[in-house]
Amino acid sequence: MAKYGIGQAITRREDQRLLTGTGKYVDDLVLPGQVFAAFVRSPHPRARITSVDGTNAQLMPGVLAVYSGADVLADDLGAMPINTGLRNAAGKPMAAPPYFILATDEARFVGQAVAVVLAETRVQAEDAAEQVIVEYEELPSFTTIDAATAEGALQLWPDAPGNVAAQTQFGKPDECDAAFAKATHVSRIRFHNQRLVPVSMETRGSVGQFDPATGRYTLHTSCQNPAGLQKTLAEGILKVPAADVRVLVGDVGGGFGMKTQLYAEDAVCVWAAKKLGRPVHWRATRSEEFLAGNHGRDQTDEAEIALDADGKILGLRVRCVGNIGAYACGPGAVIVVAVGPKVITGVYHVPTLDLRGVAVMTNTNIVGAYRGAGRPEAIYLIERLMDQAAAELKLDPAELRRRNLIQPGAMPYTTPMGEKFDSGNFPHMLDRMLGLADWKGYAQRRDASRAMGRLRGRAISTFLEWTGVVHEETVRMEVTAEGRVRVYTAMQAMGQGIETSYVQIIAETLGVDPDVIDVVQGDSDVAQGIGSMGSRSLYIGGSAMMTASQQTIEKGRELAGDALEAAAGDIEYNEGRFGITGTDVGIDLFELAGRQPEKRIAITTLQKVDGPSWPNSCHVCELEVDPETGVVEIVKYTTLDDVGRVINPLIVAGQVHGGIAQAVGQALLENTVYDSHSGQLVTGSLLDYAIPRADDLPDFVQHCDESTPCLINPLGAKGVGELGTVGGTPTVINALLDALRPLGVTNIEMPATSERVWEAIREARM
Repeated sequence: MAKYGIGQAITRREDQRLLTGTGKYVDDLVLPGQVFAAFVRSPHPRARITSVDGTNAQLMPGVLAVYSGADVLADDLGAMPINTGLRNAAGKPMAAPPYFILATDEARFVGQAVAVVLAETRVQAEDAAEQVIVEYEELPSFTTIDAATAEGALQLWPDAPGNVAAQTQFGKPDECDAAFAKATHVSRIRFHNQRLVPVSMETRGSVGQFDPATGRYTLHTSCQNPAGLQKTLAEGILKVPAADVRVLVGDVGGGFGMKTQLYAEDAVCVWAAKKLGRPVHWRATRSEEFLAGNHGRDQTDEAEIALDADGKILGLRVRCVGNIGAYACGPGAVIVVAVGPKVITGVYHVPTLDLRGVAVMTNTNIVGAYRGAGRPEAIYLIERLMDQAAAELKLDPAELRRRNLIQPGAMPYTTPMGEKFDSGNFPHMLDRMLGLADWKGYAQRRDASRAMGRLRGRAISTFLEWTGVVHEETVRMEVTAEGRVRVYTAMQAMGQGIETSYVQIIAETLGVDPDVIDVVQGDSDVAQGIGSMGSRSLYIGGSAMMTASQQTIEKGRELAGDALEAAAGDIEYNEGRFGITGTDVGIDLFELAGRQPEKRIAITTLQKVDGPSWPNSCHVCELEVDPETGVVEIVKYTTLDDVGRVINPLIVAGQVHGGIAQAVGQALLENTVYDSHSGQLVTGSLLDYAIPRADDLPDFVQHCDESTPCLINPLGAKGVGELGTVGGTPTVINALLDALRPLGVTNIEMPATSERVWEAIREARM
C-alpha cells in the first residue's frame, strides 16, 4: 500500500471521470417532468416594487407559472438568516433589510431576483421572463464605502445607524497609544482591496423536487456544505424540520467559498417545485453569476505601525471597513469584523494592538466568502506595512522581518487578538527560503533586466493563515462483507482532490487496497457536519478519516478475539488481516465483517481538534516592468509552505499554484466596478472582467517543509487550500513597488494594470 499511502504524489483518482466527461454536475441532471426556471432581475440598484404583472409571460409558449415576492409572502416563507451575534454601531444586534428569495417591498441591488418564470424549456422560460412587466419607483442609492460612511449619508435601513451592519474593536487602545508615543519610526498605509468576482468553472445551479407522498423536499445543487444548506433551507426559509429537506450534491466545478451558502435561486427551485408539482431546474448564466453570485473582498484598510530604533515592532493600529452589499446575510460581515482580524499581526511579535472593524451596507450585490475570506486582506495589510517600513528605514525587507518574527521557543504563542499558535518555526522558514530563492544573487538578475531596459523588483512575504472553521466533524466508516470500505462524510469535493487524500489516509492506516475504498459525500441524509470551507477538509476531515480507521481496527481486534477465541490483547493487525500473535491463525478484515449480524463493522467518529491550524509560508516574487508600456511580467515565483504533514505533495502544489493564480488576478487584473451614479455593474461579463490566463503566470517553484507538524490534530496536517491566495497578493504588489520605488512611486492601487503602472511611472517622471 505504500505507493498509495500518506506522502505519495499520486495523481488524483477523481480526475479520470472529470477529465473524460463522465462527471455528474447539477446541470447534467434530468428528472422526469422537470421544468425550467428563469429569473426576472432588478435593473435598478434601489427601487420600490409597485407591481409585478406576469400576464403577458403566461401567454407565451410553454409557460406554466410566474411567481413574485407577493407569492413568497403569501406562503409565509422566511428571509435569509443573519448573524445576530454581531453588534452594530448602536451596540445592538446586527440589523439589516430582510432578504427574501424574491424581492418583496424593494429591490436593493442590480440583479436581485424579483420574479421567476417556469416553463417547459430553458429557452421558453428565458424568453417569457423578458415579458414580465415590473413597475418600479426608483429610490436614492449608493455603491461605495465612501458614500456609505460620508457625513449625512442616506440611511439604507433605520436600524443600521451610519449604514453600519456590524462593528468590532480589539486590542488595548491606551497601550497602543503609549507605544506609538515612544516610537522612533511610524509607517502608515491606506489602500483598497477591490471587489472580486469568484469565477468558478461551473456556475451555480439547482434542481428542486417535492414528494407529496412523504412531504419531503429535495434540493440538488452545487455547493460545499450539503448539511449546512439543508438546515438553512428547512428552518430558515421553508419553516419545516430539517428532516423534511434533503440536499444532494454531485460533482462540483469549483467553489472558492462562493458556494458555501444557500442562494435565493436554490430556495426558489424547491419552493416552486412544491407549488407546481414538478421538479424545477435552474442553471445560472455567466452574466447571472456576475450579477448575483456572491462577490469577494471590497475592503478599505488604514493602518500604521510603530517601531523602535532597532526596527522592532512596538504597536499596530488598524481600521478596516468592508462593503458587504445590500443585505447582511451570509458571512460577509463576520469576515470583515472578526475573521480577517484573526491574522492581522501575521507571524510577527506585536506587543500591542488597536483594531476596529466595520461592515457597511451599500446597494450592491452581497459580499461573502471568497478564497481566503478576510485573511488575504489582513496579510496584505501587514506585509505591505512591513515592506514600506523597510524601505523607509533603508533595511533589507527580509532583515526587518527577521527582527520581528515570533520565535519557536515562544510556542504556544498567544497573539494580541487572543489567537493561539500551537506550532511554527518562522525563522527557519525565512532562512530556508532565502537560499531557495537565491536572495543574495538578486543584484545580478536586476542588472541583467536593467540592461534590457526593464525595471526589476522583488519581494518576500512571511505569513500565516487561520484554517479549520468549527473544530469538529463526524464521519461514519463501514467495512462490508462484500470487501468494501465505505466512509460517509459531510465534507465535499469541489475540485480540490480531497477524495484522493482521504483514500490515501484510509489505505495506509487500514492497510487495504485503495480500490476497495469508497468515499460517500454530497448527501445530507447520510452525513451531517460542517462541510468544506476554511481549508478544513483535510485538517479536520482527514484527521477524522485516520481516527475512524484506527477505531475500526480496535473494534476489529475485539471482534477477531471472539472469532478466534483469543484475548483482544493477543490480536495483532497487519495489512487487512487480524491474527493471534506468534501464530499463523488469523482472519481477514472483510471476512470478519461478514461474520457480524449486520454483515459489516461500523464506526461513527466525532473528530475534535483543539482549535484552528496555522499553516505558514514564505513567498518570493521577482518581476519585470516595461517602463514604456507599464506591462508587468512575473518572471520568478518561489514558495516554501509549512502545511504540517503532507498527504499528497502533488495536491499541495496544485492548491498553492491555484491560490497564487487568484492572488495574481487580484494584484494585476481583476476589478469589479459599479457605476457610482447608475448603480449598474460595469464589469458584468468576462469581456469586461480580466481573469489570469496561463500566459500571465510563471512556472512556480513550490517547496514543502514538514519539520513543524500541527500539534493539535492526530494527522499533524495543516490547511492548505487558501494559503497561496493569502500570501500571493502582497508579494506581487510589493515586488512591483520595489521595481518602481527608485522612480519615486511608493503606492499603487490594485489591480495594478499596465495602464495604472504606466501612469504611475509617467507621474513620477514629471
